[in-house]
Amino acid sequence: MIGSFTMSTSPPPVLFSTTATNNNQSQHFSHTHLIHLLNEPTTVPQLKQIHAHTLRTVHTNHPQALFLYTRILLYSSVADLNYATRVFHHFSNPNSFMWNTLIRAYARSTNTNHKHKAMELYKAMVTGEEETAVPDNHTFPFVLKACAYTFSLCEGKQVHAHALKHGFELDTHVCNSLIHFYATCGLLDLAEKIFYKMNERNEVSWNIMIDSYAKDGKFDTALKMFGEMQKEHDPDGYTMQSVFSACAGLGSLSLGLWAHAYILKKCDKNIVNDVLVNTCLVDMYCKCGELEIAKQVFESMPARDVNSWNSIIMGLAMHGKAEAALDHYVRMVKVEKIVPNSITFVGVLSACNHRGMVDEGIVHFDMMTKEYNMEPRLEHYGCLVDLFARAGRIDEALNVVSEMPIKPDAVIWRSLLDACCKQHASVELSEEMVRQVFESEGSVCSGVYVLLSKVYASACRWNDVGLLRKLMIDKGVTKEPGCSLIEIDGGVHEFFSGDTTHPQSENIYKFVNEIEEKLQSIGYLPDFSGATMVDEANDGKQKTLRLHSERLAIAFGILNSRPGMAVRVFKNLRVCNDCHRVTKLISRIYNVEIIVRDRARFHHFKDGSCSCMDYW
Repeated sequence: MIGSFTMSTSPPPVLFSTTATNNNQSQHFSHTHLIHLLNEPTTVPQLKQIHAHTLRTVHTNHPQALFLYTRILLYSSVADLNYATRVFHHFSNPNSFMWNTLIRAYARSTNTNHKHKAMELYKAMVTGEEETAVPDNHTFPFVLKACAYTFSLCEGKQVHAHALKHGFELDTHVCNSLIHFYATCGLLDLAEKIFYKMNERNEVSWNIMIDSYAKDGKFDTALKMFGEMQKEHDPDGYTMQSVFSACAGLGSLSLGLWAHAYILKKCDKNIVNDVLVNTCLVDMYCKCGELEIAKQVFESMPARDVNSWNSIIMGLAMHGKAEAALDHYVRMVKVEKIVPNSITFVGVLSACNHRGMVDEGIVHFDMMTKEYNMEPRLEHYGCLVDLFARAGRIDEALNVVSEMPIKPDAVIWRSLLDACCKQHASVELSEEMVRQVFESEGSVCSGVYVLLSKVYASACRWNDVGLLRKLMIDKGVTKEPGCSLIEIDGGVHEFFSGDTTHPQSENIYKFVNEIEEKLQSIGYLPDFSGATMVDEANDGKQKTLRLHSERLAIAFGILNSRPGMAVRVFKNLRVCNDCHRVTKLISRIYNVEIIVRDRARFHHFKDGSCSCMDYW
């Protein structure tokens, strides 16, 4: 039963009179009164005092003793996990509820080590000899949550096997946890199998699958599943967060607007005003290129948390609105008195990076470390390195890399290589950056070969360009194809470089030729730095440039968009110098606003200029 227990020496607030005898106390403070005290708001010292009084006055054979002790364990697991563990270990034969209580507490803890402790407790539970402690449909979700958090695939599969053994193959709660576990570990196919085998799916089942598809980049599938869900269940706030995320991933403004209208018409006030839902809305509108609506949503929010501020700051940063992003940061910390977190400073440093504001970036990096005592993460160092490198201060960027306490990743080395290419640094330095990328990445990256080929070409080392091309062929490395998406009247159209598969290809290419003639008439000369790697004739390079995926998408957009509407294009790669210049000219010639989201940021082209001010 229950053994002796050592109490804390700190004096808690007095809940019980010390003048009465134990017998009188036992009579006066019945188990009913103890339960009443436990149901009241209780501090940890008070909880310990109740526990001590229970040990002294309630006999272990009392019918309510077990209930009292499980309640003490339950409340202590929320208030003080270490104390709860000590309480638990004084039970010689804990039942399933007690095991579940402690496993849940460790699984829900933000401490990673506690997640592993949850799995250890489960192992102790199932390997013990007590028949009173059998895992149930509450046990498995708690353990699987810990396995998902720590990506413990092997352990999670064992838990799955145990769930099947105990007859929970079709239990809705267990299946939901299995779906989440496998999706989190990147095994979406197994998650799908469990989902479609379920006899009964609740809102949580659908939400997990929709969210998993969105996080895996399967945005179309996520939205299709959202449509299927509505046949069985009404979506809630969690559903809509995933839907907004999918719309943002697709860059589908029309779907995002529809989803926003949906919650305004169909959902209750709690969802409409929910902080997380509105934060996702801000993020979605920013990523779909509608910064003004994003700001309207942000300003109309009844309440905002640090994530809300992070979303608007990151959104302003990716649109090149560095001053506005920094203004929002000041408003956040000075007016709203919200403490920034590490993500906030990623947004602030990104804003400085996109506008080349090196000094401001240094100030905020120092503020993060000195004023807020934050340990910079790899993302912060990456922003700082890129900030120096893109500004042409490569030596300072290299100093940051050499002094940072974290091993630089391939992204940092690639940003340095890109800077070497743009700043015409020495071939030897560029080659060293390439070597570092390959060592960090552990795999072959076509983009690195492309950048190195440009370095060789700028140095007129055409033999090296040819050798690099041959090396790519020998290793089976192919250049990632440029792909651009554009949405017209709710339909998403996809274009690849030189694409002729679109039903309107004939009209698109006629219009591309028309654009080319107008460009030449105003003295346009192509910039071949974004053309192919090999040393081909300029005519061939120009043909390659004019058929880049975003140019086909822009042509299609101008042909099919209503007058006065912006053309929105989303590209998987960075915009090359020539396409950037051409898009500025097209915006002036055809009096059209063109919004392009590339791999790095947004570009707003209007009246012959770009919001990036030619710094990207």
